[in-house]
This record gives sequence, structure tokens and C-alpha cells, in this order.
Amino acid sequence: MSDSRRTAPPAAPDFESRDPNAPGFWDERFERGFMPWDQAGVPSAFKTFVERHAPMSTLIPGCGSAYEAWWLAEKGWTLRAIDFASSAVEAARAQLGAHASLVEQADFFTYQPPFVPGWIYERAFLCALPHARRADWVGRMAELLPAGGLLAGFFFIGEGPAKGPPFIIGRAELDALLLPHFELLEDEPVSDSIAVFAGRERWLSWRRRGAAKS
Repeated sequence: MSDSRRTAPPAAPDFESRDPNAPGFWDERFERGFMPWDQAGVPSAFKTFVERHAPMSTLIPGCGSAYEAWWLAEKGWTLRAIDFASSAVEAARAQLGAHASLVEQADFFTYQPPFVPGWIYERAFLCALPHARRADWVGRMAELLPAGGLLAGFFFIGEGPAKGPPFIIGRAELDALLLPHFELLEDEPVSDSIAVFAGRERWLSWRRRGAAKS
């Protein structure tokens, strides 16, 4: 990754769509090449996590260009990468090439993967959702993951203005969302964040508790 990508996020063009709940919001940004959340590669913390675990069925919601999905597919992992924006799906399928069938256009909140996930990878998905969807997000995570399943990835944590995306979340709010369903296993700094997340991103691994799903 070049230094120029990490200095400052690009200025946002004037977009017509302002509702991140709508696929058109993301389609417009992909079509116009405005993707400050796109790392254009596989982050080091992701690779380290994968190296520490045996292959497991993996779901990647809000996959965007899906660089990580390609990396897992090349290793033979069972996975699905989903996005509800058609332009994101098109970009992901182009990125995955021979593995393009692993990408589906779907809404995470209603999608049923063809396997029980052992891991759901969080990468710029929670922070893409408006505050009002956070309870829905954690509820769906808890429904999809069995006891012992992992919710692990990058979380955009800190204090800041309510506008977004990306929508930052305070650590106390994040813990309040997750602790009823999950226990924290790992909390690590991130060394290679892109500009929009720099200094406010951590790798967290959460394990689904054994209690009955709610």
C-alpha cells in the first residue's frame, strides 16, 4: 500500500443518495470510485487470525471488493461473501475470479448461508450501519453463530460525531451490545489501518456464548 493512501481520506463528491440503508447509496460510491474504506488488500491482523485457526465455514457480510474472501478461497476455506449493493457484488466477483460463485447479492439481515458459520468476519460493516440498526446487527450475529462460533474482525471504536458512514461506536456501547451474547477473547491494536480508520480501529475476537439464542 502506498503512503499516499494512508495520509488522508479523499474528499467526498456530491452524491445524490444519502441513505446508507439503501443499496443505491453504496452503488453510487462504487460506480464513482469513492471507496475510502477499501484497503485494496488483505490486512495483516486478518492473516494472523487465519494462521491461528483451522479452516472453518466463514461468512463475510458487507464484503465490498472482498479481497479477504479471495485469500480464504485460495486456501480452500468454505465461505460466502455477501453484499446488498449490486456494484459491490460485481467488484467482488471480478476480484474473486474463479471463485466468483462464492459472492452473493443478499441482505445480511435476512440472508441464510448454506452452512452454519464458524466465523463471521467483521470489516467495515457495523460502522456502515446507522445507529438505529446496531441492535439488529448484534441480534442477527447471535442468531447465525452457534455456541462457540466467532465474531472477529475490525471494529471502529472511539468518540466522535454521529454522522457517517463510517459511524464510530464508543467502547462502552459496543461492549453493552455484544456481552449479552458473546465473550471477548482478543483485543489487539491494528498497525496497518487505512486513513479513514487510523488510530481508532482494533481487532476484536468474540465467542458466541452457550446460552440459548435470543
